[in-house]
Amino acid sequence: MIEHTDTIAAIATPPGAAGIGVVRVSGPAVALIAEALLGTLPVARHANYAKFRDRNGAVLDRGLALYFPAPHSFTGEHVLELHAHGSPVVLNLLLQRLFELGARPARAGEFSERAYLNGKLDLAQAEAIADLIASQSELAARAAMRSLDGEFSRRVQRLLDALVRLRVYIEAAIDFPEEEVDFLSAPQLREDILTLAAHARDLLAQTRRGVVLRDGLHVVIVGRPNAGKSSLLNALAEIDRAIVTPVAGTTRDVLREAINLDGIALTLVDTAGLHESGDLIEQEGMRRARDELARADVLLLVTDSAHASADRSLLQTGAPSAARIIVHNKIDLSGESARHEHSDHETQIWLSAHTGVGLELLRSELKRLAGHGDAATGSFSARTRHVAALEQVEIHLRDATNALLELRAGELAAEELHAAQNALASITGEFDSEDLLGAIFSSFCIGK
Repeated sequence: MIEHTDTIAAIATPPGAAGIGVVRVSGPAVALIAEALLGTLPVARHANYAKFRDRNGAVLDRGLALYFPAPHSFTGEHVLELHAHGSPVVLNLLLQRLFELGARPARAGEFSERAYLNGKLDLAQAEAIADLIASQSELAARAAMRSLDGEFSRRVQRLLDALVRLRVYIEAAIDFPEEEVDFLSAPQLREDILTLAAHARDLLAQTRRGVVLRDGLHVVIVGRPNAGKSSLLNALAEIDRAIVTPVAGTTRDVLREAINLDGIALTLVDTAGLHESGDLIEQEGMRRARDELARADVLLLVTDSAHASADRSLLQTGAPSAARIIVHNKIDLSGESARHEHSDHETQIWLSAHTGVGLELLRSELKRLAGHGDAATGSFSARTRHVAALEQVEIHLRDATNALLELRAGELAAEELHAAQNALASITGEFDSEDLLGAIFSSFCIGK
């Protein structure tokens, strides 16, 4: 537990008028503040009807007061919650009264930060609070709740425990140099490090899906002019968002549309057709299109039977890690049937954006890429920093495996495992920096 000497207060409900508004207080002066504001210290963990009074004893409002003595509270400190009428004026009067009584304004995320510093939450759980508040779909909310309940943290901890056991074994071998070769040649050691690396890859894949559940898929539609990109965006969004005409080059700028696909948040980006052009406006549109391709989660190439082979080169400008979907459009004109083909490197779908035939195949593929099936069976929310940390873990484990199995260099392997341990521990906050904490909690809302 970290003992803070100051007491913080903030409005914990969103701005604007509402039936109820909540003001939250946390810190060592809570009991004194409660007695001055309410006339008595409320019964712990009970909803107490009370009058909230100003310095002259006049009633500011009537409502419920809830008192949670330390350490059994969200922050681990004494906490007081005031449930008043949700008038912004009333809530601000209450807040000013709390400041008169010795509290100070809470920083963004400071309540959650104190909960983390006092061991009530680890860092991944604290981040899940913000993810739950900001969730844009049911699946995202459920995934954030699993992270808040500790699902992600437990998986990280299991991997961390296995990594530490392996590191201890190797460092023990180093302490007995005459036995080191025998230790490092043990079949069980080879099996353990390969199993550890496999578990790390699996967690990284699940974490990437968790980022998609939190942030949604960034789907960039690319193709030559008049391939049907705008028609496909309109069909997926189920509105006439983009202008569609027989004239090639209608779309000259980046067009975005946020949609919810069975609980999965998607950002569809329609881009200018990629081709050689001397038109300055088209050139700028294509430059913006390539910028979008570089940061896409999914590249959706729209083509047809006559141009499919030549159009594949357009996928080379996209992010290497992005999933590739080739949409063979206009099957209503070619006479082809709607179908789906999947390989390790890409997915091909034959459909008609104009008639809608085969469109459900594309929707199903986008949901699969977003981990739709996994979301119902235990996926968790995650952030890009978690992915970055696990990518570092994967690199260090690969180098440690090489040091052990190829070089028979225990010292090098131990050092790589130590670096992997630090990267993994940064996810839950066992190994962190003040700069990291500041960046994370400053993104929270005031009052949380």
